[in-house]
Amino acid sequence: MHAIRLHAFGPADNLRYETLPDPTPGAGQVRISVAAAGVHLVDTALRKGLPGPYPIPELPTVPGREVAGTIDAVGAEVDPGWAGKQVVAHLGMAPGGYAELAVTEVARLHEIPSGLSPAEAVAMIGTGRTTMGILQFTELGPDSVAIVTAAAGGIGTLLVQYAKNAGATVIGLAGGAAKVELVQRNGADLAVDYLGSDWPAKVRGFLADRRATVLFDSVGGDIARAAIDLLGKGGQHLVFGASGQSPKDAAALTLPDTELAARGITSEFVLGPPMLQRAGGDVRVLEDRAMAEAGAGRLRPAVHTFPLADAATAHHALETRATTGKVVLIP
Repeated sequence: MHAIRLHAFGPADNLRYETLPDPTPGAGQVRISVAAAGVHLVDTALRKGLPGPYPIPELPTVPGREVAGTIDAVGAEVDPGWAGKQVVAHLGMAPGGYAELAVTEVARLHEIPSGLSPAEAVAMIGTGRTTMGILQFTELGPDSVAIVTAAAGGIGTLLVQYAKNAGATVIGLAGGAAKVELVQRNGADLAVDYLGSDWPAKVRGFLADRRATVLFDSVGGDIARAAIDLLGKGGQHLVFGASGQSPKDAAALTLPDTELAARGITSEFVLGPPMLQRAGGDVRVLEDRAMAEAGAGRLRPAVHTFPLADAATAHHALETRATTGKVVLIP
């Protein structure tokens, strides 16, 4: 099979397209003929040898933990009825997704809902489950005013859709005219370019005497600070990332208690243990919710595809914010 391998930590160009032996499923495992493999920001950090939610891999390694495709082989103790099924899976702690073939435990599988492409299924098993996890921390309805940062990204796209489905007023922030247009087409009530210094004034003008009730913050920095100023009393600042920083660093971007008290808002970092705790310790709960939302047509992820052989280009594009939606490799 062809796969992407990393032999040395460093820049995106260290990702190499190589020929490797086909993997064989063991007991309780299946082999997936991969039609789509997800790329995550965590992959870019691990490529550099930086610690994060997953251990730094031993080299050489095949990166990637999100795959969709067709089961072409089953191991011992696996129902042979799985063979030939269209499935999607998050591989968990073991990487190996950037490849034409991937092996995983049968317990990790979800059948792909009808009408959902493999690339969209990959987006929902990773980005979708994170979105469902974030949404555990707030209740959205017709009285809600939600600000979504990075609204043209994978999570941002789904947050905009979910909030609109709940009847909320949605303000999407994005960088550049092309991304702003995507956010508008995705259904946001207002889409603004955060690269312009006047964007907070545009939001205030749109809201008139209303204030935002929840801020979904994945960028941090000056943009987040300006958006926090748009929150009203009782507003929520939900942090789930920060541009150029690891999740561990992003946890420090919540506001101090003294400022929270003065503003009358809450601020919390929602990734990792907080998200898992609310899901009862079972991440599959979030995966099931994500797949159900997509299968019912309520959420439709945006995907930005690259050939598997161009994984280095995909990493570079993701790191420079040159992508929209979920980045997916196609073997």
